[in-house]
This record gives sequence, structure tokens and C-alpha cells, in this order.
Amino acid sequence: MKKSVFFGAATVAALAAGAAAAGTLDDVKARGKLNCGVTTGLVGFAAPDANGEWKGFDVAVCRAVAAAVLDDPNAVEFVPTTGKTRFTALASGEIDMLARNTTWTFSRDVDLKFEFTGINYYDGQGFMVPKDLGVSSAKELDGATVCIQTGTTTELNLADFFRANNISYEPVPIETNAEAQQQYLAGACDVYTTDASGLAATRATFEDPSAHVVLPEIVSKEPLGPLVRHGDNEWGDLVRWTLNALITAEELGVTSANLAEMAASAGGNPEINRLLGTEGNLGEMLGLPADWAVKALAVGGNYGEIFEANIGEATPIGLARGLNAQWTDGGLLYSPPFR
Repeated sequence: MKKSVFFGAATVAALAAGAAAAGTLDDVKARGKLNCGVTTGLVGFAAPDANGEWKGFDVAVCRAVAAAVLDDPNAVEFVPTTGKTRFTALASGEIDMLARNTTWTFSRDVDLKFEFTGINYYDGQGFMVPKDLGVSSAKELDGATVCIQTGTTTELNLADFFRANNISYEPVPIETNAEAQQQYLAGACDVYTTDASGLAATRATFEDPSAHVVLPEIVSKEPLGPLVRHGDNEWGDLVRWTLNALITAEELGVTSANLAEMAASAGGNPEINRLLGTEGNLGEMLGLPADWAVKALAVGGNYGEIFEANIGEATPIGLARGLNAQWTDGGLLYSPPFR
């Protein structure tokens, strides 16, 4: 879900410049809490459970940062944001970081003055339809009504795809994923389009998921990841390298099961030692204790463990690793070295 590309760019940029004047790391430490912007609710990625506790793939990144900075994965205030409110919330300083399946684009990076700190999910936009519609390709959707979140790159990609294929559609504008789901199931639109991962997460909540199909076309590149404001490089580094720690740990075989043992033993792999703080001074460079990455990894394990627990093939979401496999397994996941 990839929204608000151009809306209020000058205003957002001005807010970002002001909010970044103070050091976010110092603010978070003084507050004793990380304010993390998330979606209004997308099961598997970010949604409150029956007890009101936020869970999900994006939530795990927020908790890992809070653990690294505050030694407490629960010291997080989750701030639900829509496609239209998320960028203003970040620019104004209402949130310290945004982890809301947001696409890294040129205009968001340059014009809106944000800094993407990495990619935690490689995605692409897809289409979901009821099986009884009898459609097997998005190219057969001429004249369809399409539920679409407004002010989004999804909206722009949709227009591009239909124009390129010389077919027409009628947009049904919606604000949140919950509203899209409600409208789609009520028959107000023939099609729901968003990131393929979002479609899988939404379909998993249906009473009969098998009655709905995600069409084969993927019509865009959607590199999703956490972002911060321009102008506060130290905070950007911290969020970036926390994500990199989760990715590197999986590559190096550091898991929730062996983390404590590896952190205590300072074994033979120098990069593992540097990652876990038993060698070198990487933590000091970030303004954090030597074991900052150990604390981040202790929350939900490495990237692979977080993926499998929240959105993997054994969950109702049922996503395969695909492009999100480690580079050593043919995927795109690749962290710079810890040295």
C-alpha cells in the first residue's frame, strides 16, 4: 500500500525539515518510548490482536528498534495512519519512524524529504476478484469497478495498466483496507487492487478465502520498507542497521534459539562477533550499547523467523519467500556487511 505521492509535498517537506532539527534518538530516549506509525490494520503486517496488542511483520521492525534503543520491545506507541495521514505524521514529528508497507519512490525520497532505511518486503501490485466472476487475467477486466485507496501509487499504477492495455474501469475510492474489504465483499466493486501481499493478507481474513482469486499479473515494483525524516542521519542509521541486523542474522545462522549462546561464546565467525557486539565497537558508533543487535534479535528472532511467524506459508497469509529470500537462496535480500 503505497500512498500519498504528491499530496502537500511542500508542506510535508517543510514539516520534515523542522522536525528533524532535534535529534530523534535523544527524543526517543528522553520520552522512554518509540512512536511508530503503522497501518490502520492489515493482518500479518500490522494489526491489534484480540487483546489489543499490535502484532505483525511491520510491527516486529518497530519492536526491534525499541529494543535496540530502549532495551524494551514493548516501549512502543503504535500510531495508526492512513495513506493520506502517514507522511504528515512523520514529517511533523508525531511519529519517529513509519513502518507501514510503504513503497520507496523517487518523489517520496526527494520531494517529500524522507529517507528510506531499507527494504523489508519486495512486492508488486496485483488484483483480486471473486472466483465466480470467471476472470483469469487482469486484461479481462474491461469495464470493471475497482476498489482503490485514494492518493496512492496503487491508484497511479492502476490507471497506467488500464491505459496501456486500452481497457476502461470505474474507480470506487476507499480510505482504508478495512473499508476496501467491506466494499469488495458487499459487491460494491468487482476488483480490489493493492500490493499482492496486502491482497493475500486481506483474503486470509475472509470467511471463504477460496472463493476469491489473486490474478497472475503483477503490474508494478513495490519495494516496501521503513522510513524516517531527512536531516537526522544518526536516527536513520539506527533504523537502517537494526533492519540490516535482522537480515544479516538470518544469513549468518543466528536465530532466537542460539542467540544467547552465540552472544556469550564469541565464536569463530568475526562478522557474527561484530553483529552481536563481542568484537569491535559498532554499537558505540550508533550511540548504543555493544549488545544493541542482540536486544533487537531477542524480540522475534531474525528476518526469516519474523517472516515465517507473521506472513509465511504456514500462516493464514501464506506468502512464500520468493524475492524476499536471502540472496544466497536466489532472492533479493542482501545486507551490507557489519564491519
